[in-house]
Amino acid sequence: MKDNLSMEMMTKEDVTMMILSAKKTAGLTWEGIAEKIDMSPVWTHSACMGMNAMPADKAAALVTALGLPQEAASVLEESPTKVWEQTVPTDPCIYRLYEIVGVYGPTIKALIHEKFGDGIMSAIDFDMQITRVENPKGDRVKIEMSGKYLGYNSW
Repeated sequence: MKDNLSMEMMTKEDVTMMILSAKKTAGLTWEGIAEKIDMSPVWTHSACMGMNAMPADKAAALVTALGLPQEAASVLEESPTKVWEQTVPTDPCIYRLYEIVGVYGPTIKALIHEKFGDGIMSAIDFDMQITRVENPKGDRVKIEMSGKYLGYNSW
């Protein structure tokens, strides 16, 4: 067996751990990393966590910005296999978003159908921003999502 075949291949999980380590060591924020590669913080974090494939130029920019091994770029470019380990998340922040969809999901669906017709909001042709809104009763989290409407075909 050739030496290069016996070496372990770098995985998305390996690259994610390197990114998190480099981020912590450099004292960077996701906004700061996103600025370095000229992408949104939401997309940057998702791609760094292995949930999106990075275009080659963005992967190269991230590798350079964080001082990662060059082979990490090709891993960042790979199409992900999106797997959720838990049925119901236990992290309080993620659970609350799950709860919102559980409580308001049917309402969101009904209003999309009422306004657009029988279809869905794309999570592929999609963007999202998360902002902090000052409020005298306590600052608020504002999540804005925008996805292309995709109507169901009839045939």
